[in-house]
Amino acid sequence: MSLGGRIGNTLRGAAIGIAEAVPGISGGTIALVTGVYERLISSAGHMVSAVRAGVVDVPRRRGWARVGHELRQVHWGLLIPLAVGVVPALLISARVVEPLLQEYPQQARGLFLGLVLASLMVPISMVARPWRGGEVLAVGVSAVAAFILTGMPHTTIEPRPVIVFLAAAIAVCALVLPGVSGSFLLLTVGLYEPTITAVNDRDFGYLAVFGAGMVFGLALFIKVLQWLLEHRRRITLAIMTGVMAGSLRSLWPWQSDDRTLQAPGDGIMPITGLFVVGIAVVAGMFVLEQRSVRRAAELLTEESYERPSVR
Repeated sequence: MSLGGRIGNTLRGAAIGIAEAVPGISGGTIALVTGVYERLISSAGHMVSAVRAGVVDVPRRRGWARVGHELRQVHWGLLIPLAVGVVPALLISARVVEPLLQEYPQQARGLFLGLVLASLMVPISMVARPWRGGEVLAVGVSAVAAFILTGMPHTTIEPRPVIVFLAAAIAVCALVLPGVSGSFLLLTVGLYEPTITAVNDRDFGYLAVFGAGMVFGLALFIKVLQWLLEHRRRITLAIMTGVMAGSLRSLWPWQSDDRTLQAPGDGIMPITGLFVVGIAVVAGMFVLEQRSVRRAAELLTEESYERPSVR
């Protein structure tokens, strides 16, 4: 991969890391907009298979070949730059985003609402026309479910290790599912602030339990999602579209502490301006990504014409 490609993937990773620190925005949504989502899920699925083969098959002296095969299917040129971007961006945004959300919640949600609304164009465009009746129904049902979920009031629970482990296992599923925010789920169960505090304070005990839960949840969920994208791609993308649409409820700028939606009030002009900026940012990212894909296809075609045929 070229240096430009690696830098681009690092920037994509940084965008995903920032999104994961914001309640209401999914890192999966950013991965979808930037065109790396399906390769990311596929790579994660092969890594899970490699670990499983290492645990189950290697002791029986027949697993090393399978481990090597699975690891060769991973898009390392994508994963490594993404990780380089995700980790520092997540650490920095954990410090920056939290005070912004506390001091300017309406303005922040206005910006994020525009970002996620514009992101709907990505899964919609990935479902080839014409849409079928079952896919339209899937959009409606998943949108209603996400709307109800994001309307649940906050709760407060004791951050015991078992609770932290289970919450992390669920939140990581949201991380890889566009439209569902892992940070928002943590906020719903009252673990968002303890987790952000643990990141900022480098509470490695808490983070170790949280990380173990993430690994457990990812191992259970990622293979299912990989299979769905490979064998039920259209209906899976339709459900993702509905989930993203329904989750917009959590980003409505005017809502009470118990998440009751309210009519627009003070500050409507600057919030509307930020909403438009959010739409413009995603639209720009989408256009740039489409141009990049077309350019890569053109270069591949040119190389195929220039390569001498072997007789």
